[in-house]
Amino acid sequence: MPSKEFNSLPNIYLVGPMGAGKTTVGRHLAELLGREFLDSDHEIERKTGATIPWIFEKEGETGFRTRETVVIDELTTRPHLVLATGGGAVTQAPNRDFLKQRGIVVYLYTPVEIQLQRTYRDKNRPLLQVENPEQKLRDLLAIRDPLYRDVAHYVIETNQGAARDLAHKILTMITSQPID
Repeated sequence: MPSKEFNSLPNIYLVGPMGAGKTTVGRHLAELLGREFLDSDHEIERKTGATIPWIFEKEGETGFRTRETVVIDELTTRPHLVLATGGGAVTQAPNRDFLKQRGIVVYLYTPVEIQLQRTYRDKNRPLLQVENPEQKLRDLLAIRDPLYRDVAHYVIETNQGAARDLAHKILTMITSQPID
């Protein structure tokens, strides 16, 4: 049973690369807080009735990012939410603004080796359908890591511990080290 002290916490938004565990950790965090959990990628699919690979194929990454910004804008106005964002959500300045201004942002930092282990069989990740997925992950992290760090109020490493333990760690961090 979540305690009343958590009711006053703002929304919590999880950012990080694909394979960081945002959805899994987010579900546990929402359960601890007694809040709704949503994943922005799942919401895009639900609203469009199409898969992300299909959107990428038909509209390109630009079309997908436009849809993503609309969904993140909408979701970040809802109360008592834990939201997992797509790995590239931070590439759009409006998304970074919505996230940082409307809640607490936690960056789940994950080394490329772990990302690769967690994603290598997943065909639902259009950006990894390339000849060298490891290099692609390295290239993406090089571009996105500064953006994740810029938007985040907290950074937590996800390469050790189960998702439930990470959710507890995040909650402890947020409640013991308030942001300014």
